[in-house]
Amino acid sequence: MNNKPAQREYFLDSIRAWLMLLGIPFHISLLYSSHTWHMNSETPSWWLTLFNDFIHSFRMQVFFVISGYFSYMLFLRYPLKKWWKVRVERVGIPFLTAIPLLTLPQFLMLQYVKGKTESWHTLTFYQKYNTLAWELVSHLWFLLVLVVLTTIGIMAFRLLRRRQMRRRADAFDNMSMAKLTLIFLLLGVVYAAVRRTLFLLYPPILSDGLFNFVVMQTLFYVPFFILGALAFIHPRLKALFTAPSPWCVFAALLGFIAYLMNQRYGSGEAWMYETESVITMVLGLWMVNVVFSFGYRLLNFKSARVTYFVNASLFIYLVHHPLTLFFGAWIMPNINSNLLGFTTGLVFVVGCAIVLYEIHLRIPLLRFLFSGKPQQKAEKAQTASR
Repeated sequence: MNNKPAQREYFLDSIRAWLMLLGIPFHISLLYSSHTWHMNSETPSWWLTLFNDFIHSFRMQVFFVISGYFSYMLFLRYPLKKWWKVRVERVGIPFLTAIPLLTLPQFLMLQYVKGKTESWHTLTFYQKYNTLAWELVSHLWFLLVLVVLTTIGIMAFRLLRRRQMRRRADAFDNMSMAKLTLIFLLLGVVYAAVRRTLFLLYPPILSDGLFNFVVMQTLFYVPFFILGALAFIHPRLKALFTAPSPWCVFAALLGFIAYLMNQRYGSGEAWMYETESVITMVLGLWMVNVVFSFGYRLLNFKSARVTYFVNASLFIYLVHHPLTLFFGAWIMPNINSNLLGFTTGLVFVVGCAIVLYEIHLRIPLLRFLFSGKPQQKAEKAQTASR
């Protein structure tokens, strides 16, 4: 345990916040893309589809690297049991709060919009359970995965800590991007093999909501989570990501083109999803360098405005999804232009989310429920400063 606070990583805080906030244009562009979603524009936009694909191809991989980085930093600060409790509370409480307050009303709204309320009673028990698993977890899936990864981290981080304390030469001290690319390529192939095996043995399991979130999503993102912890342990590995690399930019561009080709010409009945997992595994790695290097140069500073959005990012992300679907159901049909609709959607969703964020800041119970952080210390600090 080390109670000495680590030096503030402003650029990582900012990147994590903006990656989360990027979910807003991602979901609004999904309304106007050619991808089938809860609701879609009558005339899909090719450039908003491209924009949507770009965000989706790398955003969460980079996010989980940062999550692993900060998780290991806190692991060194707290005793093991307290670390697990603190981390699970900070993601688990908002997750459990958002289900009755956000995704359940969102599900009921979608049932009404799609006219499925009258057919609900015709579903089997499993169909009802699986529908609720998908719809109630919804955009909260990353919080559920973080709970699982934190639990996995109990053993993984202890092993990493032991290696760190031995102070022996480590392969990651002199790791190159080429070697990391090979490692992540192999991890992508292994994941694809696991998925294909499940598809051949029992295809319905891949359509099960909880299995998808708890098992498949966790398996895919755990390498990025561990990579984040390794970047905290090994300064040279972190420097590998923060140093600009034209090679990574070029490789990421080729990877994104391959991702698009697979999206356009792949088949769900063939190897489309397995191919996508291999592509996005290495693409995510390359984008860690691209995002970290740009963020290190442009976002590594303290700013009151940036701090506001860093603190607000989780709440805004949680509430933006039902706001986006509300916009798609009742406002989007009245706007003929995709560009105007996308812009209006951004203004509507962001504006409403910030207003809701400011309201929730004034209610201690809601502040706790949407952050997982005890409010007594914060209130005492505010009182003492007056």
